[in-house]
Amino acid sequence: MNTKERIEILSKLRLILNNISEEKEWTGYELGINKDEYDKLVHTVLIAKIQNPWFIKESVLESFKGVSTWLTVSLLTDWVSQYVYDFKSPKKVAVIMAGNIPMVGFHDMISVFLSGHNVVCKLSSDDKVLLPAIVDVLACFNPKVKEIIEFTENRLPKFDAVIATGSDNSAMYFETYFGKYPHIIRKNRTSIAIINGNETKDELSVLGKDIFTYFGLGCRNVSKILIPKDFVLDRFFESIVDYGDVVNHNKYANNYDYNKAVYLMNLEQMLDNNFLLLKEDKSLHSPLGVLFYERYESEVDLNAYLKTNKNNLQAIIGQNYIPFGAAQCPSLNDYADGVDTMKFLETL
Repeated sequence: MNTKERIEILSKLRLILNNISEEKEWTGYELGINKDEYDKLVHTVLIAKIQNPWFIKESVLESFKGVSTWLTVSLLTDWVSQYVYDFKSPKKVAVIMAGNIPMVGFHDMISVFLSGHNVVCKLSSDDKVLLPAIVDVLACFNPKVKEIIEFTENRLPKFDAVIATGSDNSAMYFETYFGKYPHIIRKNRTSIAIINGNETKDELSVLGKDIFTYFGLGCRNVSKILIPKDFVLDRFFESIVDYGDVVNHNKYANNYDYNKAVYLMNLEQMLDNNFLLLKEDKSLHSPLGVLFYERYESEVDLNAYLKTNKNNLQAIIGQNYIPFGAAQCPSLNDYADGVDTMKFLETL
């Protein structure tokens, strides 16, 4: 398959994911697949939650909706046209995937697919059904897809290059075992929001989406807010009250209760609205159910903070940055850790 054929296959997936994200029934053969094939993917959404309780239906459908925005012919064509690939001598690229949020490895998978290489995906045990189900759908349009994309939960077969995503600890392991291969090894990052005090209630409200989508488990979720020294935190709490249902999820509630108990026993200061703990802390990575905040004195202090922490930040949300509510809406060339995956694949 050439680039054009691969783009056309991915673009056909767009309508299917859109329909499922809107919880529509099979709408007919214009989707390109039959009802059984469509219903199988819908059923996989339910299986994902059984295998990983964090992957509730709403989260999986949110991920379907998000990736579908990439899958237009024009966007994919513009993206790939920035690079030059040799389809005559494809390499096998191992992609070691995280499993913190649904389909988090999708971007890496299609990057290798569109670059003309073959990909073997080492699935996380936390997310092992969604991407294989997506590839089953792609194979309905061209069976050769399964010759290009394969999956494993066990030992990796022979490969030529590696893209690995994990924690800071697993990154050390990856460096040891895969350092001799061409590689991209990603570490643990997080995202922050910058509040200047001039935000509307609506802006602060959709900041809740940046915090609570996927329960805060993604690297693009906001785990800390930077606020002016005179900002009244009640404004923030009042704006996110509509997200209170998050505490009805058992695993989230357990984390919230545990962290609250720890802070209380240690006599640490915090603010509590019964579903989120707000704690003043200089750390970037807040525990689940907790949002750290830090006050800044001036723009100079703010810029110095961003410069110091730039290698630990995935996304910055704010009026002069990524818009509030859009943390989970990266573009195709918004690469994790700022490393151009497609350029890396071009050099193999």
